[in-house]
Amino acid sequence: MIKLTSTAVPTQYWHKLEDGRVQCDVCPRFCKLHEGQEGLCFVRARRNDSIVLTTYGRSSGYCIDPIEKKPLNHFLPGTPILSFGTAGCNLACKFCQNWDMSKAREMDVLADEAPPEVIARAAKELGCSSVAYTYNDPVVFLEYAVDVARACREKGVKSVAVTAGYICDDPRRELFKYMDAANVDLKAFTDRFYHKICGGHLQPVLDTLLYLKRETNVWVELTTLLIPGENDSDAELNEMTRWVVDNLGPDVPMHFTAFHPDWKMMDHPPTPPATLTRARRIAIKNGVRYAYTGNVHDEAGGSTFCHSCGELLIGRDWYVLTAWNLDESGHCRKCGTQCAGHFLAKPGTWGAKRVPVRLREYAA
Repeated sequence: MIKLTSTAVPTQYWHKLEDGRVQCDVCPRFCKLHEGQEGLCFVRARRNDSIVLTTYGRSSGYCIDPIEKKPLNHFLPGTPILSFGTAGCNLACKFCQNWDMSKAREMDVLADEAPPEVIARAAKELGCSSVAYTYNDPVVFLEYAVDVARACREKGVKSVAVTAGYICDDPRRELFKYMDAANVDLKAFTDRFYHKICGGHLQPVLDTLLYLKRETNVWVELTTLLIPGENDSDAELNEMTRWVVDNLGPDVPMHFTAFHPDWKMMDHPPTPPATLTRARRIAIKNGVRYAYTGNVHDEAGGSTFCHSCGELLIGRDWYVLTAWNLDESGHCRKCGTQCAGHFLAKPGTWGAKRVPVRLREYAA
């Protein structure tokens, strides 16, 4: 059981049940807790007849990454992003590649402490255009993520949520009110997969995507980790990509990434690169204008092409930009077609560097 520390703060999305339990209303799990219990996420717990967040202000670490690693290919390409996460997760994905943090029950994984203002100041002074709430899902550290995003906005620093989108309506509105971009993990397109592999359901994720598209200005990209024999069939990829085009539009980028055996799915083989290429081809055939492959070395699959004339707009070799054929307003230099996204007049030059950061020096 998580010990209550000074990092615990009150939360607002919960209510008391007639049987005496308290229900957490942040996500569709609706954990119903007795005094002293924590939810499946391990970090939202019942204390003194209310729900508190036990990890506020503490992180598993800070690192400057290329924004393409989130992955975001159409939001400030080439720029550095200050990334951090906490502990816990509200899903139970058997393939989780950050399981040491997302499923951590021990508070000692949270080695770094920083109030929101310190993170915002550090990002600004380090030259980061944005901050990413990542490594584990910001849904479970909602209050901390929102406070950091507010502080960042005051300093002109953008906020990026890397999330599975498994969240209820009111907290969803609270979280994304302060986000500028999001990469949403659309793990599959069957409820069977979500229930069997992730311990959740598909519809709440689709609800998040529809909300983001219809009611916000948040820039959205999607990621699907393709696992052989689980979510990589032509039929499922066809249904998924058609739904995206019909409901979110053709300009939402889709990233198809390779699975590597991890945690509770060591018995599954890695994803063949040909599977990612096939998924990308299906997406493009169904009208997705920007489809990418990930976790494999594939320059064509990682690059951005004009959907109108086919011109190479942004070349990528892993996280390094190798070509830039957009004008200062994000149009194709060959045919003048607008490329969807948020672009600077010139590309960033951060490249593939990954730089761990300690924030103590920014606390003064």
